[in-house]
Amino acid sequence: MQKDILFLLAPGFEDNGRREYCPECAEIWGVLQYYPAILPSLEIQYQPIAKPRQQMVKLLGEAHQNCPTLLVMDRQSVPAPQGLKISGEHHFLDNARDIGRYFAQKFGTPVPRGD
Repeated sequence: MQKDILFLLAPGFEDNGRREYCPECAEIWGVLQYYPAILPSLEIQYQPIAKPRQQMVKLLGEAHQNCPTLLVMDRQSVPAPQGLKISGEHHFLDNARDIGRYFAQKFGTPVPRGD
C-alpha cells in the first residue's frame, strides 16, 4: 500500500521579518502527536513558505499549494472523505479539518470538535 503524502510548512519558517508557524499545520501535528499510530501511514514532505512549492505544483498543479494538504494515495481504504478534491489523477484534502475527518474515517480517531 502506498503512503498518503502530507504536505506541511516547516515549523519556525521566516516570513514577514520574523519567525512564524502555520496554525493549520500545527493543528495536524497536534493530531499526529495525539494519535502516533497514524504516522507510519504518511510520507511527510515539508514545503517552503515561498511559492511556487514545486513538489505540490508537480502533483496538483499551480492552483493547489495550500499547506496542510494530504494527497490520498489509497482511495479504496475509505469512502470519499468530506472535502475531497481532484486535480488530474490525484485526490487530496487541503485543510486541517478535512484531514482530521479523514483520519477519523480511516483510523477511528475522534472527529474534530464542531462536527
